Amino acid sequence: MSLAIAQLDANSPDFQGKLSTLLAYEASEDAAIETTVRDILADVEQRGDAAVLEYSNRFDRLHHRPQGAAESLASLEIGQDELQQALSALPSVQRAALEQAAERIRLYHTRQKQECGGDGFEYTEADGTVLGQKITPLDRVGIYVPGGKAAYPSSVLMNAVPAKVAGVAEIIMVVPTPDGVKNQLVLAAAALAGVDRVFAIGGAQAVAALAYGTQTVPQVDKIVGPGNAYVAAAKRRVFGKVGIDMIAGPSEILVICDGSTAPDWIAMDLFSQAEHDEMAQSILLCPDAEYLKQVQASIERLLPTMPRQEVIRTSLSKRGAFIKVRDLDQACEIANQIAAEHLEISCQNAAALVAQIRHAGAIFIGRFSSEALGDYCAGPNHVLPTSRTARFSSPLGVYDFQKRSSLIQISQAGAQTLGRVASVLAHGEGLQAHARSAEMRLEQA
Repeated sequence: MSLAIAQLDANSPDFQGKLSTLLAYEASEDAAIETTVRDILADVEQRGDAAVLEYSNRFDRLHHRPQGAAESLASLEIGQDELQQALSALPSVQRAALEQAAERIRLYHTRQKQECGGDGFEYTEADGTVLGQKITPLDRVGIYVPGGKAAYPSSVLMNAVPAKVAGVAEIIMVVPTPDGVKNQLVLAAAALAGVDRVFAIGGAQAVAALAYGTQTVPQVDKIVGPGNAYVAAAKRRVFGKVGIDMIAGPSEILVICDGSTAPDWIAMDLFSQAEHDEMAQSILLCPDAEYLKQVQASIERLLPTMPRQEVIRTSLSKRGAFIKVRDLDQACEIANQIAAEHLEISCQNAAALVAQIRHAGAIFIGRFSSEALGDYCAGPNHVLPTSRTARFSSPLGVYDFQKRSSLIQISQAGAQTLGRVASVLAHGEGLQAHARSAEMRLEQA
């Protein structure tokens, strides 16, 4: 069965309209989901452990019956001994891969902390006034890890490791375990990353437990990590009570190729995002029409070999596209307009094009830099902005687990100069107490 992928020409008169239609994605504000999430959050806020336990029994098909609700929910905590057992029991090849990935992620985020001014700064002005910034890690962070259809140990590493590097004192992880089945690789990743406590709960009730706190689950300061529509809706609703990382949309990959990369490689790179779900988006930009045909042929030949071929087929036919561009400069212009989560520059002189890219979650440079390596073990974080939000937001990093306090120590001499400035501005705003507060510190006063 042939696969119809949208074919666009960047220089056709109707291109911008077609591109806008292709990129259009609105997270469904499903009324039923919103109502359900609202009720779950309110119930957990009011009843705590008992509500979390009831929803976990219902949605994850668990069978914990409350003698005392807190005691029963405590039985859903996965202890450090079980995490370490999961790590010890991994096959040696699997454990080595997990350890190498964790170490690379740790090294990258340690460097990020140093380069981003993770220790704060101070400077002293001529009159003795001291100004600066104090960096403080969050006290407690909650990490949501999806469970059920798929398990994501890589998400554990990408969320927990930078939090630890940032200096977060306590990490609370929640992960659903449908039918009571625990994924050992996820538990092993939690052990490696230094997660402090793990609860086998998921869904909106887990988000509520983290946001409000219960008799057993401690309240956190920020919730990070991906989830389904119910989790996303819950995170959106609790924002303000706690911080959140982002509301993630479907995964995306945009490839700029000059035709020098093996077509099979590009086809598989497009597959790598399309296999996530039917709404994922894979787009190829290229100035070579003949090469686009070669990639199409590779897709047709390789797709039947993919275990998730139906998901890939739906994703590519619904939201995928081949876009013929005039040249690589135009490809970069369109890439900035798309602002994709993952951008691969698969060209002979890829590094030279990076300067033209302003909007992308992560940039993969050169034909050997497949997006899959970034997902697992390159080191930079794989939690990235989607749905064109790369125009104004950034990958998850140590800075998401820190907060900044301004340091202001005004000298007596500084108060004479700054006090007059503040007085004038405060009177102009009609805030006389502000003005008098500054004026009282003037020497002639």
